[in-house]
Amino acid sequence: MPRLPVRAYRTFQIVRPPDLRIRVACEAADCGAWRHGWQTIVDERTDLGTAQAAYIRQKSGRTFREQRSGDGLTVFTFEPRQRCFRDHHTLGERYVARGGDWRGNPTGEHRIHASAADWVEDFGEHQQRLAEAIRKG
Repeated sequence: MPRLPVRAYRTFQIVRPPDLRIRVACEAADCGAWRHGWQTIVDERTDLGTAQAAYIRQKSGRTFREQRSGDGLTVFTFEPRQRCFRDHHTLGERYVARGGDWRGNPTGEHRIHASAADWVEDFGEHQQRLAEAIRKG
């Protein structure tokens, strides 16, 4: 049972709504292709391969080396630390700070932070205020 009234508490939560999928960059997704680089092999003897190679060379905006393999395929080797060709998704998170605890929120305080860093800063400042209050007695 809590020792203080509900007004004396503040709750910090990270909420992950199940229906909020967001697109993220390769780095945020911990993408192996982004981290180590990758190869794309196309067969330019086909219409699809010709189109893929043209896109890579002219429109992809990525840094690569190109070479032909012995069996007529084109091998594009991409350097690390650049966006790959996949779309990466993750579940979105909301960083919430509100008054009260599991018994309710009588103060009505409710804040959704714009970023995890803001939430961490708010949490740290709150911890510092608690430590100072305990030190003062």
